[in-house]
Amino acid sequence: MSLLQSPAPSDARAADPRAADLRRMKRVALGCLLASLAGLVVSLLMGAQGPWAWLKAFCEAAAIGGLADWFAVVALFRHPLGLPIPHTALIPQGKHRIADSLAEFVRDNFLHPEVLLRKLEILNPAERLGHWLREPANLAQVTGSVRTMAVEGLSLLNEQAVRRALGEFLVARALSWNATGTAASVLDVLTKSGRHQDVLDGALSKLRDYLSTPEVRALVAARLVKFASAQWPKAIKLVDTIANVDRMADSLSDKLALQLVEEVQTALSQPDHSVRRQFDAWILEFIDRLRQDPEFAREVNAMKDRVVQSDDVRVYLDGVWSEVRATLERDLSRDDSVLVRHLDQSLAALGDRLSRDPSLVKAINEHVLSAAGRMVEGMREGVTRHIATTVKSWDDGSLVRQIELSVGRDLQFIRLNGTLVGGVIGLLLYGATLLAQR
Repeated sequence: MSLLQSPAPSDARAADPRAADLRRMKRVALGCLLASLAGLVVSLLMGAQGPWAWLKAFCEAAAIGGLADWFAVVALFRHPLGLPIPHTALIPQGKHRIADSLAEFVRDNFLHPEVLLRKLEILNPAERLGHWLREPANLAQVTGSVRTMAVEGLSLLNEQAVRRALGEFLVARALSWNATGTAASVLDVLTKSGRHQDVLDGALSKLRDYLSTPEVRALVAARLVKFASAQWPKAIKLVDTIANVDRMADSLSDKLALQLVEEVQTALSQPDHSVRRQFDAWILEFIDRLRQDPEFAREVNAMKDRVVQSDDVRVYLDGVWSEVRATLERDLSRDDSVLVRHLDQSLAALGDRLSRDPSLVKAINEHVLSAAGRMVEGMREGVTRHIATTVKSWDDGSLVRQIELSVGRDLQFIRLNGTLVGGVIGLLLYGATLLAQR
């Protein structure tokens, strides 16, 4: 377990394989210490003369070394024998200082902008990305992950609560939208670029084509006959005895339609036609009214609100979303998904481009370095405080337990080496004493 993780519960600690290794090394170190003490007792009982003197020198120094190192190791984590000896239980006593030092170490060695950017520059992330994307297995991994996330995202958005919240959010945004201001701005842009005349041209062209159809001419002729019969019934009967009124109406409607078509065609061909000038004036007046007439603006926005809040719109939008979502889900569930194939092709093209375009690699690296620099500056102090606060909040016993599990096994080797090396030094000192005496 990392030191930056919360201490594990007792059952997890019991299952930690490091605990068994630590207990085994403690038994080995304790066994060596007890063996040296036993050897010292035996040598003293045998009179500490001759060969026993050498055993005494070894075991005495080994016991002293083992006890001293035992005291030193135990003093790191707790008070030896439970006695409140000064400068013992160093880790729990200095937890706050350790937390601050650890946080500062991470900050200065891992989150320092110069250090991080220098490593990123050497790493050359854009070039590495290009090499990575050229591997088919990597592409399959990316597209598979994106497919999974997309399916999960669509499934989440299908939840009733999420759909309701999303719908309420969109309705609220639509209700707060100033439709008159937007409409005025759009129309202003269209009029300045003359695009509104294109709209008029389209409308006039449609009108011309409509007036040229036989159906319209027949309709006009029928209306003329109906109107004349209603207004002047006797005159129409008299005329009908002389000439066929229907044929006269057909002829008149043809001429009327022809005149209208010619008038429309004239308006289409003349940029300064009166119809165009009237249309310009109407558009400008409408824009000004949208901006200057509060009552008109309220009416437009009220109409917009009624449309947005209507059940028909909600049902329509919900149906559109359901259809779009179902289409996306069907595509993503297929092995030959169009979306996944496009993503795969785009990523492969990016990888190929990165291998051939040094300027693109340079540009991406510059952006990565710039973004990393800003990100590190923004999170550096926050991460430092988080590490320090987290370590300080740990229980003393749990903190000691985690550190002891991490380094305690190696510290037991110090006890073991202290016992053995102490004994060897004892032999050397005893031998040196004998030589000095002779």
